Amino acid sequence: MKTIVFTGGGSAGHVTPNIALMHKLQQMGWEIRYIGSATGIEKEIIEREGVSFHPISSGKLRRYFDLKNFKDPFRVIKGVYESYRLLRRLKPAIVFSKGGFVSVPVVLGSRMNRIPVIIHESDITPGLANKISIPFATKVCVTFPESMQHVQEPKAVLTGLPIRDQIKSGKATKGYQLCDFHTQKPVVLIMGGSLGSQAINQAVRGNLERLLEQFQIVHLCGKGNILPALSGKRGYKQFEYLNDELPDVLAMSELIISRAGATSIYEFLVLEKPMLLIPLSLQASRGDQILNATSFQKAGYADVLPEENLTADTLADKVEALHANREAFKRAMASRNESDAVASIIKLIETYSLSS
Repeated sequence: MKTIVFTGGGSAGHVTPNIALMHKLQQMGWEIRYIGSATGIEKEIIEREGVSFHPISSGKLRRYFDLKNFKDPFRVIKGVYESYRLLRRLKPAIVFSKGGFVSVPVVLGSRMNRIPVIIHESDITPGLANKISIPFATKVCVTFPESMQHVQEPKAVLTGLPIRDQIKSGKATKGYQLCDFHTQKPVVLIMGGSLGSQAINQAVRGNLERLLEQFQIVHLCGKGNILPALSGKRGYKQFEYLNDELPDVLAMSELIISRAGATSIYEFLVLEKPMLLIPLSLQASRGDQILNATSFQKAGYADVLPEENLTADTLADKVEALHANREAFKRAMASRNESDAVASIIKLIETYSLSS
């Protein structure tokens, strides 16, 4: 039996695509192990899948000044040492990295052990962690065609993004039951990423009465952002975060308002859900979500509302326009030519893994 080690963390988008691959590889007889940080979101997600999780020390890679920048390089060095010893014990045939700061020590530890590494980059341009890791990778899988120009030609492979089977198996009836909604008004799902978004939350709640005239609203507002005064309001349902119930809520929803993380928007694309994307601004990110959103807008899959233009009124205007034009977005998504990312990546894993 061959062993594969997965790594990636820091956000749900760096973890959930791994799950799609892990399920298929388990069916094929592979042993799955996961290396991540002890305090990251990846630990909870992976342990829920019943996969062995191995924590390592990790420092965050920041592009801005922070006093922690002086301590974190030592955490990264410690993480490299821990990864080296752990990989030497686990003896994987290959390592698959989804990025995020925790992946860098694992990729470096793999190189020291001469273990092949395949990296996946979700966004159009590589994040800082993947930029550091790419020189040590055997192959680099990319999601967007535009990404090919940002990775060395022999290494880059256009695979698309692996999507979990669970996300496609939702039942709309369960979504209606969960939210106590009816079928007479369309449902809009609003989510601001795994941590929530104060800007989106304020814009939604600032014009809630207008939105509720035409729609029912499911609002994933992030941890600690539930507003008790709105609990029990007819047609409006708040959750901090959804996991197992998310496929059912997606199946029920006609429109989606979201940040523009690659994992999420590709899941919406597969489900052919018209979307309004509000990417993180350049003040809060490196601009990857803006590029993702622009790519989807050009393809006709989504409308975009820049965060600097986000108000309660502009949000409501855009949602109403999205609903009016929803059939055009659905046609564009239905006509896309998409390869099977899971099959493509697994073929690479089998090709480049070490012989047992």
